[in-house]
Amino acid sequence: MVSLNTPTAAPPGAPAGAAPAGRRPALRRDGRYAGLFLAPSLAGLALFTLFPTVMALGISLFDWPVFGERTFLGIDNYTHLLNDPVFRRVVLNTALFVVLYVPLNVVVSLGLAVWLGPKIRGRQAFRVLFFIPVMTPMVANVMVWRLLFQPGGLIDTGMQSWFGVDAPNFLGSSSWAMPAIVAMSIWQGFGYNFLVFSAALDQVPQSQLESAQIDGAGPLQRFRYVTWPMITPSIFFATTMTLITSFQVFAQPFILTQGGPGVSTQTIVMYVYNQGWQFLTMGLASAAGWVLFVIIMGITAIQFVGQKRWVHYDV
Repeated sequence: MVSLNTPTAAPPGAPAGAAPAGRRPALRRDGRYAGLFLAPSLAGLALFTLFPTVMALGISLFDWPVFGERTFLGIDNYTHLLNDPVFRRVVLNTALFVVLYVPLNVVVSLGLAVWLGPKIRGRQAFRVLFFIPVMTPMVANVMVWRLLFQPGGLIDTGMQSWFGVDAPNFLGSSSWAMPAIVAMSIWQGFGYNFLVFSAALDQVPQSQLESAQIDGAGPLQRFRYVTWPMITPSIFFATTMTLITSFQVFAQPFILTQGGPGVSTQTIVMYVYNQGWQFLTMGLASAAGWVLFVIIMGITAIQFVGQKRWVHYDV
């Protein structure tokens, strides 16, 4: 008697691993069902992401006012951006924000995740507390920090009471405005990476840490040679996602400083917004958006190439 659980042999000449003939209709049916369930998401991706991206590339090649005649310019919009001192300053502002924000975000998130180990009492409450800023609307957070930073605010009052000195004009000084935006952004966003790192640390086998301790390894050595290699995939993921989002920073400088003083805190996304919706030059705004897209894609590609040197997936 043939068992019902015995797999049907593949016909002679069929490639190795090919599905038996009796299962092919079922696989095709499952594929159709999968496509049916994926269709809404794929349609949304095509309609709201792919189509606008391609459309923006086309618009960037034109003088495209909201009202009036549109003229083909070729790459003149991109040439204008390269020669525009304001855009060059905007790119430097964005790069400065990324250089300050990303390392500090990762260090703060990882440091708190390491500190909040299994032996800390109230660990779950701390996790919820650290994640609350991420869940709070960005605009609400920025408005609260604007009240803290302004002259006569809580920071200024506290420094006068404790140290007898006035706080710097954080939002009105070109030297302090960007650090203030970075500080606010770290408070807003560190909770996400904190949870990523905390989950990764929970997966590190305690037996290996105990073995290293028995062999005489101290806390720093255990972290360097045992914990760090095992959490490098999570660090790579968090760093990549944080880099991508930091290049798109908009709400913080837009609400805190409106890009000022001058253009000292204006970012690329703010430049796109101003060109598109204040000056109504959609072609130039689209060109700036594509410059940002290329920058993000280039840095992300470098990260993926460089991860082979330090990310360990087979630990």
